[in-house]
Amino acid sequence: MKKQATIVFDLLGISSATLCLVHCLVFPLLTVLPLGFTGNHYLDLFFAFISFCVVLKIIFSSSLLLVKVLLSCSIIAVIVGVILESFLTVNSPLILIGGLGMIIGHLINFKSH
Repeated sequence: MKKQATIVFDLLGISSATLCLVHCLVFPLLTVLPLGFTGNHYLDLFFAFISFCVVLKIIFSSSLLLVKVLLSCSIIAVIVGVILESFLTVNSPLILIGGLGMIIGHLINFKSH
């Protein structure tokens, strides 16, 4: 039987990664429109921090090697992408790829139990 805390972490990871992915897909469209939106890298760092904490908990509690590898690679891709966009202003698809990987990894871990 799956522990309640692991279920909460999986659901938090799925929702956080989905919100991050939606933010990364929609926000560039909003910056093109003359609505006065500008880039806020603190939001990206906030999502990356939440994802990092959740991924660490899932990696240490999961028994599936596929989940551990997928989540580890995904969080590394997200963190590198956030650093590239925040500090070097380089647009990179790493955040989108990492977000999709985290959603898939959390779903696999959630369904495996």
